[in-house]
Amino acid sequence: MYSIYESTEKSNCSVCKDKSCAVSVLNEKQLGLLNNNSREIEIKKGEIILRSGILNSHIIYLKKGYVKEFIVGLNKKIKILQIIKQRSYMGLHSLFGDKINHYSYTALEDLKICYIDINVFKKLVKENGDFAYELLVYVCKDSLNNFYRLINQSQKNTNGRFADVILYLSENICNSQHFELPLTRQELSELIGISRENTARVISKFK
Repeated sequence: MYSIYESTEKSNCSVCKDKSCAVSVLNEKQLGLLNNNSREIEIKKGEIILRSGILNSHIIYLKKGYVKEFIVGLNKKIKILQIIKQRSYMGLHSLFGDKINHYSYTALEDLKICYIDINVFKKLVKENGDFAYELLVYVCKDSLNNFYRLINQSQKNTNGRFADVILYLSENICNSQHFELPLTRQELSELIGISRENTARVISKFK
């Protein structure tokens, strides 16, 4: 994992143009606390941001770029759970559920992120009900979207799965009908849940 103490800058959450809806409801004192316990860092494409199985120490806020969230299953087979876009949090699902982080995150392109001390983050949740509410809304929407997407994916054939992923990237991630895939063919197959060979065949068919 990239060291948070390398090439870091002190954040200024008060004037940040990319702050989340949750941070927007913090008062001046709470913003100061967040400022003093977070660091902004740039991550290069392909670098691992956070690994599964490690102790939770920070919440990560994605200011710019795309990230893949994945798990490693049996026989070290990778399953990409979702693509995360800017103004999103990483690590929230493991914040109160366990001391161990359950997902891994890798940069799909050059990123700008903020590491936030987990104890300070929890303190803000306890102190500010509006902050906690905004985070709860974010987590619930994220969970519901992923739940229904994975259910729909499991009930369709290869062509349907591929079409669903293209629509998912267009409507939920890139917000455009014209976009460049932020994924390699291998990553695309890990997101769809089929082999790389089948992915190549369905791409040719769709072309």
